[in-house]
Amino acid sequence: MSPILVRPVREQLEHDRLIRFLLLNKYKRRYEAAGNTGDERVASIKVGAAVVFPDIVLTEGKKIAGVVEVETGESVNNLEALAEWVHFSKARVPFYLYVPVASYDSARRLCELRHIRPAEIWTYRPAMDGFDLMRVHQNPAIAAAAARVAAAPSKPKPEVKPPAPVMPKPKAPEKPAAKAAKAAARPVKPLTLKPKASKPAKGNNKGKPKAATKGKKKR
Repeated sequence: MSPILVRPVREQLEHDRLIRFLLLNKYKRRYEAAGNTGDERVASIKVGAAVVFPDIVLTEGKKIAGVVEVETGESVNNLEALAEWVHFSKARVPFYLYVPVASYDSARRLCELRHIRPAEIWTYRPAMDGFDLMRVHQNPAIAAAAARVAAAPSKPKPEVKPPAPVMPKPKAPEKPAAKAAKAAARPVKPLTLKPKASKPAKGNNKGKPKAATKGKKKR
């Protein structure tokens, strides 16, 4: 537990308001974030044999991705640095420290004295619609790692070739015996004979008048 057991009411309200502001407007866009405001003990991390409660714990999936500590003017001191900052710096995850604008020089000197290496130090001051935040320090090793990740070319995706068309196999020539068997198996259509049209029988032409002979008969 922090040696700063009792903060002035105004500073405690500002401290808790900044935690909620960071949760809603910054860290929950990228991480799963949980905060400890007031006397709450919701999120914790284990550093060695000690269990500590940062103001905000950031997680990605089931892994801890970072810790955030918000200090006020009264809590930027040597006892606070030894009790909490040292443990957060040894957590093997990025440690983000927020201090008031007027307390930055004191926080930087304490970090140098106790060999504390926060990933980033931010200053804050109240504003009409929240807080004005400014990053005033960044760990060079973390910045270089982030730059390498950003500059690394993305691996080209392997080219996916379309599957080759499947050609139908040529049919083997049928043997004569197979052809004969197929022909025998085919159904035989019945043969239908159409009746022929009957012609009229040739009759005797005696009763028919003879055609008139051309010209007159000779007398």
